[in-house]
Amino acid sequence: MRRHVYSEAKKNGLIYASRARSRHCQKLLILFLIHENFAGDRIWEVRIMQSKEFAKLAVEWLRSKVYSADAKGLIFGLSGGLDSAVVAVLAKKAFPDNSLGVIMPVESAEEDIEDARMLAADLNLKTVEIDLNPVYQAFTRVLPPGSKLAYANLKPRIRMTVLYYLAKDLGYLVVGTGNKSEISVGYFTKHGDGAADLFPLAGIYKTDLYRIADDIGVPQKILNKSPSAGLWEGQTDEEEMGITYEELDTCLKFMEIGENPPFPEEVVNKVKHMVEKSSHKRQPALRLEIPEFD
Repeated sequence: MRRHVYSEAKKNGLIYASRARSRHCQKLLILFLIHENFAGDRIWEVRIMQSKEFAKLAVEWLRSKVYSADAKGLIFGLSGGLDSAVVAVLAKKAFPDNSLGVIMPVESAEEDIEDARMLAADLNLKTVEIDLNPVYQAFTRVLPPGSKLAYANLKPRIRMTVLYYLAKDLGYLVVGTGNKSEISVGYFTKHGDGAADLFPLAGIYKTDLYRIADDIGVPQKILNKSPSAGLWEGQTDEEEMGITYEELDTCLKFMEIGENPPFPEEVVNKVKHMVEKSSHKRQPALRLEIPEFD
């Protein structure tokens, strides 16, 4: 089964992650599906689909989850970046009148704020803009001095608090923007952008998101930006992780099907270490199990 998966992926040029593809496969995505049979054996499958097919699937999934929760719509952070732009398009398609993008600047680049506004205007998306700088500054005044990253992680946690406040008031579900690449290596803030009700992009690698975004009409200005979590001025995802998304996604895809990634050992070990050390971020909080007494 693994060999079948590998050959199918390689045949379609999809095992190697890249933002640019040949015309034949530039709209194709590869999705690895893993489940267990009744004997407990892990079964590997591969599904290759068009990016528009995925978008349709995601829209239907969002609708079904909202209806099953007896909710009224969807709410999400609108950052001006690629992932939130894809979520915005999907949410707007799923609930044209009941989707809300929230722009929440916290020491944010003005370009990102403008890009978020531009996208909202293009989609005719309802938005609310809340300046969270005073809230963030209030936290930093009362907290003891901390590291650069500790301060930076406050920002997504404050934003998620706002999203759940508004979601509760409106009866909406919170949509997260995390993708498979970031979730796999823990590149998100626990209980910040890692907290949401729904993650429609959790099965899609970052490099594949570019094809989806381009296919569903995300503006080129957003597509051409360097990926950044906006944690501090000049910060970029790839610089902070120390690896490009092309390298990361290729490694993850090969590892997922049990093959050796075509990179030097130090690169592969780095990715493996990122996956292992972040495992707690992908799991619910551990609970002490009280043993039964005889």
